[in-house]
Amino acid sequence: MHLLNDMMQSVIITIYPLLKNEFALSFVQIGMITLTFQLTASLLQPVVGMVIDRRPLPYSLPVGMCFTLSGLLLLSVAPSYPLVLLSVALIGCGSSVFHPESSRIARTASGGRYGLAQSLFQIGGNTGQALGPLLAAAIILKLGRSRADWFALPALLSIVILLQVSRWYRRHIDVRARKRAASDSPRFPAPVVRHTIGILLVLMFSKFFYLASISSYYEFYLIHRFGLSAHESAHLLAVFLFAVAAGTLIGGPFGDHIGRKRVIWFSILGCAPFTLLLPYVGLRWTVALSVVIGLVLASAFPAIIVYAQDMLTHRIGMVSGLFYGFSFGMGGLGAAVLGLLADHFGIDFVYKVCAFLPLLGLFAALLPDVRPPEELQASAGSA
Repeated sequence: MHLLNDMMQSVIITIYPLLKNEFALSFVQIGMITLTFQLTASLLQPVVGMVIDRRPLPYSLPVGMCFTLSGLLLLSVAPSYPLVLLSVALIGCGSSVFHPESSRIARTASGGRYGLAQSLFQIGGNTGQALGPLLAAAIILKLGRSRADWFALPALLSIVILLQVSRWYRRHIDVRARKRAASDSPRFPAPVVRHTIGILLVLMFSKFFYLASISSYYEFYLIHRFGLSAHESAHLLAVFLFAVAAGTLIGGPFGDHIGRKRVIWFSILGCAPFTLLLPYVGLRWTVALSVVIGLVLASAFPAIIVYAQDMLTHRIGMVSGLFYGFSFGMGGLGAAVLGLLADHFGIDFVYKVCAFLPLLGLFAALLPDVRPPEELQASAGSA
């Protein structure tokens, strides 16, 4: 389901060159499209998470997908830039409902392997983000923006599937409520929680601000620097997004086995040498380095999400909504800010500046040791 949801959302970034030509947009206006989508997704997600912590809403998922469906249909026919912004805002509203509740469902169905479950959940989204540009390039970039309505078919399929998921989830709500009652008190002092969440948000900032430079402007960078066509650059964007999907799959299980703090440390700081080199190499090395960056950098997100969930086991919906919302918000804010820089200083300058963001991974050294309750009990028993 995450695959279909994020595949439909990735249509937006893929058709940026088409929208830029059709409406004569600047890079700032392109960034505003991303910002509108990301803000509607990010600001609502923590609110949705807090609501479902108090009162589960199993049928909210198909309702949210209806927002995505309406946004896609409007995007295919929007005659003006303001209506394009409205269409992506509707898609963002659908995302804000989908992620907190579906992340909770993934944890409920994990059987205790939280990192693996979160990775599998996220790789669906990352794979959808990678497939979206390929399908959009084959359909929309060739046949025109009006063919975006073809992506309403996956939205309708998603609604049907989510109705079945919602029925399953409704049957498990009572069991989840009993487990929640048994662990409804905070596991860590409030200062430790604030300190840790603050560091995780700094790491998320470095990760998603950098990813915004590629997801929103990689096509323009390849076109400007290497003279590629829109179709060629869309295919290379898909290659990068598949690397992100692979990194997401690796990050969760590794966190289960070697510790989430180690995965976070390696993932964000470890890609710094590659990001620093990227703006100064040719096309082949640009593609190769972008694959390595996507693979390494993406492995942090499942570990970060589960790390925060392990710390706030009594607020799974809220913390999932907070971090997914923050990731969307940083992606949108990054796209807007980087668009402003690109208009004034050029797209090459954007990549040279963003190359230093992964160095913020040094903050991972300040994270405390946080593990699931089951692991802590097992350690105490063996001791």
